[in-house]
Amino acid sequence: FCKKICKLLHCTHRVLLVAHITAGKVNMTRHEKEKYFLSATGEKQIFPSLQDPFSVELSVVVPAYNEDSLNFFVLSQKKTPSFTYEVIVIDDGSKDKTTQVAMQYTRKYGADKVRVLTLVKNRGKGGAVRMGTLSSRGRLILMADADGATKFCDIEKVETALNEINSKPENMAISCGSRAHLEKESVAQRSLFRTFLMLGFHFLVWFFCVRGIKDTQCGFKLFTREAAVKTFSCLHVERWAFDVELLYIAQCFKIPIAEVAVNWTEIEGSKLVPFWSWLQMGRDLVFIRLRYLTGAWKLKAAVKTD
Repeated sequence: FCKKICKLLHCTHRVLLVAHITAGKVNMTRHEKEKYFLSATGEKQIFPSLQDPFSVELSVVVPAYNEDSLNFFVLSQKKTPSFTYEVIVIDDGSKDKTTQVAMQYTRKYGADKVRVLTLVKNRGKGGAVRMGTLSSRGRLILMADADGATKFCDIEKVETALNEINSKPENMAISCGSRAHLEKESVAQRSLFRTFLMLGFHFLVWFFCVRGIKDTQCGFKLFTREAAVKTFSCLHVERWAFDVELLYIAQCFKIPIAEVAVNWTEIEGSKLVPFWSWLQMGRDLVFIRLRYLTGAWKLKAAVKTD
C-alpha cells in the first residue's frame, strides 16, 4: 500500500512539474503590422488600446467576417441613431481571402464601423479574440463566433442579463450565452462516443476550473469594458479551451457572471474534430488549474500591450 501511495505521489509530482515547466507566458506582443488597420481609403491607422476610455457603445469581435452581424447593427442604429458600434474582424493568419472580403465592407461602411485586424501568424481562436478585444473601443464588448450559430438579435437578452448584474463598484460583469437548454435534444442526436466526450469535458470543467456555468463554450459572451481588461490581460490559453480560462479568471477575481439561454443552430462544417480536439481541450483544462496552482501562471493587474 505504501509503495502505491509513493508511486501516486511521484506521478503527481511529475505532472505538476510538467505543467509548470511547459507553461507559456501571457503573449500580448504585436507584430508591427498588427498595430494598424486600414481605413476605407487604404491609409494605415493605429488601433486603440482596451485601456483607453470607450468611444462607442458596442464592439463586436469576430474571428472571421460575418455579414449578418453588420446587417443587424446597421438596422439597430437606424432604429436608435444614438447607438454606436464597431465590428472588428480578425484574420488569424489565414491563407484565404478573409482580409480582402472584410475590407470590402470597410470601404462600404467606413473604418469607424468595420475594422480588420490581420494577424501575421496563426494564434488560435483564443489568441485572435484576445487581440481583437485589446483593440476595441466599446463600452461593452461582444465576443461572437463567425459561423452565425447564435443569432445577433440574442444580444438583447444577453445585455439585459448583464444589466441586471450588480457590477458595482468597478463596473465588472460578464453575460454568457448558453446552449444548456438544448442539451437533451443534442444528446439524442449525438453518437454515444461524442456524448461520452461531452460529459467528460463538462466534468473536467466543473472539477478543475469553473463551477456554476453550464455552458462555458458558447461563443457568445458580453463583457463590460472593465471586465474585459481584467480577464483578457491575464489570458494564456490561445486555443479552444480559452473560454474556460477566461471564466476561471473572472471567478478568481469575483467578477459576477450571468448565463442566459440563446438560440443556436449547428452549422455544417463548424464542428471540432471530435477525438483530438476534446483530448487537447481536456489536457488544457487540467493544466489551467495546475499552472495557477503551482504559480507558473499568476493573476495580475492589466498591462499595456506592446
